[in-house]
Amino acid sequence: MKSIPIYPANTELPLTADAPPPAGAALVDKRGRAVHDLRISVTDRCNFRCIYCMPREVFGADHAFLARKELLSFEEITRIARLFAARGVRKIRITGGEPLLRKHVENLIAQLADIPDVELTLTTNGVLLPRMAGVLRDAGLHRVTVSLDAIDDTTFRKMNDADYPVAAVLKGIAAAEDAGFGPIKVNMVVKRGVNDQGVIDMARHFRGTGHILRFIEFMDVGSSNGWEMGAVVPSREIIERIHQVFPLEPIEPNYTGEVAERWRYRDGGGEIGVISSVTQAFCSTCTRIRLSTEGKLYTCLFAQSGHDLRTLLRSGGGDAELDRAIAAVWQNREDRYSEIRTANTAGLRKIEMSYIGG
Repeated sequence: MKSIPIYPANTELPLTADAPPPAGAALVDKRGRAVHDLRISVTDRCNFRCIYCMPREVFGADHAFLARKELLSFEEITRIARLFAARGVRKIRITGGEPLLRKHVENLIAQLADIPDVELTLTTNGVLLPRMAGVLRDAGLHRVTVSLDAIDDTTFRKMNDADYPVAAVLKGIAAAEDAGFGPIKVNMVVKRGVNDQGVIDMARHFRGTGHILRFIEFMDVGSSNGWEMGAVVPSREIIERIHQVFPLEPIEPNYTGEVAERWRYRDGGGEIGVISSVTQAFCSTCTRIRLSTEGKLYTCLFAQSGHDLRTLLRSGGGDAELDRAIAAVWQNREDRYSEIRTANTAGLRKIEMSYIGG
C-alpha cells in the first residue's frame, strides 16, 4: 500500500467560481474530481453516544439539537438530490445522526427512489431495523450499512455509551437480511486501547455470512472526540493481524474513488475492507459531497464550514439558480485535508460527524 506523507496546508478555498458547465454536464473540481456520491444527513439526533462521534460529555441531556423547522423537508432534499443526479451523482447515502430517528424517513426513501440511475443506500446503527427494514426495502432502498464497533458486549456498550447490547444490532442485521438487503456492510471504527483487541473476533464472527466487514481508522472528525494519532490503528496493521489468522489477498476496487480497500479470504470465506483516511489519504480520488440536516453543502468530511442552500431554497430560488450554486461549490473545491493533516490541522475546529454524517 502507498502511504501519502503528511505536510502543512498553505491554501484556502477560492471565493469565485468558473462558469458552470452546460446543464446536464458532469461537475469537475479544481483537482479534476467529478462529483459522484451525495451523502444526505436527515437528522442531527442519535440514540447512541459513541465516544468517537457524539461523546456524552458534549452531547448530554442539555444539548440543543436543531428545531424541526430548521431541518430540510423531504421535498427540499429530493429537489436538491435531483439536481445532483443531473450533474453526475450516481450514489446517494442517507445518514444522520441516526437516520431512522427521522419520522417517516421511508417517505423520503420513496421520493429519492424515483430518481433514475441512482443507487440509494443508508447507514444506521441497526437497532431500529427490526421494525424498519421491510418498510425501507418496500420504499425502494437498495442497500444498508450497519455500524458495529465490537462483537464483545462489554466493549460495545462502552463504545456506544447508551447501554445498547450487541444483540440489538445483530437482530437489526438479521432483519435487514430477511428483508432482502445484501450484501450488508458492517462498519467498525477501530480505536487503539478501546476495541482494537476485538478485530480478530469481529472478522471471525462475520466470515462466511455474506456480509462485508469494514474496518475504519479512528478519524479526527469534529472537535469533540479527543482524537490523537496514538489512538489510530493503521489499516495496514489490521490487515496484518487478520492475515496471520485468516490469510487474505487484495482485490480490485469496484469503481474509481471507492473509499474502502478490498480484501478477500483466500479460502473463500468472504470479503473485508479497510478505510484508511488517516494513514493512506485518498483525497485525490474523493468524489463525495455532503448535505447537512439543515441544508448546507460540505465538500469534505473534515470541513470547517458549509455552503447554505436552505436560504436559497426558501427564498424562491429556481432550479437553474440552485444548479448554479451547486456547480460553484463543486468547481471551487480543492479539499485535501487527509493529505495535509498535521497535529495543528487536526486541532482545527471542524463540523461534527453527527451533523453531516460519516
